[in-house]
Amino acid sequence: MRVPLLDLKPAYEELRTELDAAYHRVMESGWVLLGEELTAFEAEYARSLGVTHCVGVANGLEALQMILMASGIGPGDEVIVPAHGYIATYLAVTHAGARPVPCEPDVATYNLDPARLASLITSRTRAILPIHLYGLPADMDSIRAIARPRGLLVIEDAAQSHGARSRDRSAGALGDAAGISFYPSKNLGALADAGAVTTNDDRLADRIRHLRNYGAKVRYQHEYQGLNSRMSELQAAFLRAKLPRLKDWNARRSALATRYLRLLAGVGDLVLPVVPSGMEPAWHLFVVRTAQRAALQAHLTAQGIGTQIHYPTPPHLSPAYRDAGWKPGDFPIAERLANEVLSLPIGPHHTPEQIDQVCLAISAFFSGVPRIP
Repeated sequence: MRVPLLDLKPAYEELRTELDAAYHRVMESGWVLLGEELTAFEAEYARSLGVTHCVGVANGLEALQMILMASGIGPGDEVIVPAHGYIATYLAVTHAGARPVPCEPDVATYNLDPARLASLITSRTRAILPIHLYGLPADMDSIRAIARPRGLLVIEDAAQSHGARSRDRSAGALGDAAGISFYPSKNLGALADAGAVTTNDDRLADRIRHLRNYGAKVRYQHEYQGLNSRMSELQAAFLRAKLPRLKDWNARRSALATRYLRLLAGVGDLVLPVVPSGMEPAWHLFVVRTAQRAALQAHLTAQGIGTQIHYPTPPHLSPAYRDAGWKPGDFPIAERLANEVLSLPIGPHHTPEQIDQVCLAISAFFSGVPRIP
């Protein structure tokens, strides 16, 4: 049985009627940017999170960048970011003109470790930018408790956490603002790049609406040096069609994650995901760790099982940041995770039988006894 890591076609097959109707609605309207579909999606998504504002933009990276720009963060400022995660978080800080300051992860959750924050804060620190990595919310209560008395902003990178919750509050509504990605592989994915900013800050939202459109809300009246970062009407319409299914699709992911956790418990040297009390992950990815990753990945590939490494190179060791002065060994926990993590197939259209096949193959690799019921 072939088990792909990601297959986008089944989502279209499930929502063919709704997605086709969304396409025709936009095409027949003759309006492709900053129109009624975007306005409607912004309202619907904001309501789903329990926030006042959602501002649709072109992608998640620029969503984060514009939050920083709108907050007046730029050259000479520092923003604390996770040492383990995707480089887009760093790039947002760099593109805003500020300096990313990596913080080591909690080895259990892979998210930014709040216990390490205080030692990284300087007179130049303006914000903390945690990622809800793999769909698990970061420890926002602890992060905000450190940030608040120091006057620091807390900005969520919520690209991977559509539908995740922390103590009955939605990811994307846990900080001062959040940058959202609707990249096609996300739990709530468009059919091309798309993103959003969510916030309860009226002034910030107003500035983002300027910044996404060359710095102007009214044509040719440019208040700021903005970007061209607009979500298209077509992608907004597709997201409107998908949003009502998000809760159900996440429930399917959760059921598969529970199956993985049961069947892989005690197998080999696998380290399985941990879910802290009060957290409801979105299970964007199901990530295991093993010192035998390369051999395990090769074994699974030979069995027709798709996997991926999220992420093989820590941003601080990327050639893109060769001039930042970081070197191997500066962030050993992040570097260890980069050498051990492996993402297994999990999605709303994977079946329990496919997950069983993955678990059988992993058990065979470690010469364990499969425990498939």
